[in-house]
Amino acid sequence: MKTYNLFISHSWNYTDEYDRLTNLLSERGYFAFRDYSVPRDDPIHGAGTEAQLRQAIRNQMTPCHVVLILAGVYATYSKWINIEIELAEKGFAYAKPIVAIRPWGSQRISKRVRLAADRIVGWNTESVVEAIRDLA
Repeated sequence: MKTYNLFISHSWNYTDEYDRLTNLLSERGYFAFRDYSVPRDDPIHGAGTEAQLRQAIRNQMTPCHVVLILAGVYATYSKWINIEIELAEKGFAYAKPIVAIRPWGSQRISKRVRLAADRIVGWNTESVVEAIRDLA
């Protein structure tokens, strides 16, 4: 069984959504993944400069097959989610596929995320897993 390396872009202000998503994926049978995300308590949070933090995020993304973005409209206003999108699109020899996940009960997502996404899915384990498998 293939193990998928995932970078889950999310706002630290919305950690509950991140936790729910990782729990959904962890509980899914016949699906294995490694999480290369940057949680709030990760040491790179304390990187000294913006350039060091950008490089640290790029290093986290390097082994990833797919970038997942929790795509609430707050993503429009998050400097770092936008930088993560930029890195996924242009920071590597080949772009990292982006899966945008609509917030539970919402149809609206950030325009920036919508335009960058290779696939937009709802908050549904099977939709997310299918998108990861298709794009990895």
